Amino acid sequence: MPGLTRSDSARPVRDDLRIDAERLAAWLEANVADFRGPVQIQQFTGGQSNPTYLLTAPSGRYVLRRKPPGQLLASAHAVDREFRVLRALHGSGVPVAAALAHCTDASVAGTEFYVMEFVAGRVFWDPAFEDVPAAERRRYFDAMNDVIATLHGLDYTRLGLSDFGRPERYVARQVARWTRQYLDDETAGRLAEMDRLIEWLQQFQPQDDVARLVHGDYRADNLIFHPTEPRVLAVLDWELATLGDPLADFAYHLLMYHVPTLAFPGLLGRDLAALQLPAEHEYVESYCVRTGRAGIPDLDGYLAFCLFRLAAIFHGIRGRVVRGTAVSDKGREYAKHVEALAALGWERAERAERRRGAREG
Repeated sequence: MPGLTRSDSARPVRDDLRIDAERLAAWLEANVADFRGPVQIQQFTGGQSNPTYLLTAPSGRYVLRRKPPGQLLASAHAVDREFRVLRALHGSGVPVAAALAHCTDASVAGTEFYVMEFVAGRVFWDPAFEDVPAAERRRYFDAMNDVIATLHGLDYTRLGLSDFGRPERYVARQVARWTRQYLDDETAGRLAEMDRLIEWLQQFQPQDDVARLVHGDYRADNLIFHPTEPRVLAVLDWELATLGDPLADFAYHLLMYHVPTLAFPGLLGRDLAALQLPAEHEYVESYCVRTGRAGIPDLDGYLAFCLFRLAAIFHGIRGRVVRGTAVSDKGREYAKHVEALAALGWERAERAERRRGAREG
């Protein structure tokens, strides 16, 4: 079977992230329908922000997402929001794992957590999809495109999420939020590249779109694909979900075209035609057709914002590495690339300025 199955990425739990299996099993038996213990606990290799575990019991397999231990930034690691949005999206047309139970009692697993169903399928860490036959890769891209377009077509009020965020001025609020987290995390240090990009973004004012539910971290490795088909079975990692500008959300997804392989695979500098992957403009056109748009005029500015945001996320990981609270062994690798991402963001901001000058000229 090509690709990495979700269970294949589970490993023994790190010593500092262990959970008492007997205590957890007792809670699950009381709160998850039809659960029967005992439970075996493994840790998934992903999950930079919230530690994620595979639970195996006589009644089946489950997934647990928890807040990490230690000192946390106030607005991060919102597992309660993940649980809520999963519940809301069940049956909506956007594929998600069924959310089963949420626990705020830190005595059960050390921190707040929720449990969802285990979805068997494949996770592709490389957006080139080189583990599948070349002739099928466009179909995998089309499946990704279809799901994010479907998400951005949902009416969040009908989902019961009208209070899930402030829909107006999404980019400005996100710039303020990530700037604040960047400045507050003094252990990771200040960077000239980030400071310059922040100054530009504070002046960037894209035309506000109709607000939609946005994922916040939509990319290939946050999707579970069918074991043999180019079909998405579940979208993972909803920690950053909120109400906001769908074009910013889509631009973040497009970063796969704009970053090289750093601590994670990117498509920048790779031969897309030889890989039989769609060019960026084709992928953007498919999204626009599905969402009824003529185009995305402010795309360069959106990409500058998204590169800044990713740099800020990596800066936060750097801070957790310094403080000793990083939940993944890859944290040190991610932490190395803050400057590179900020520099790529500044390049995109300069391109946005040139295009704006050409339009106004």
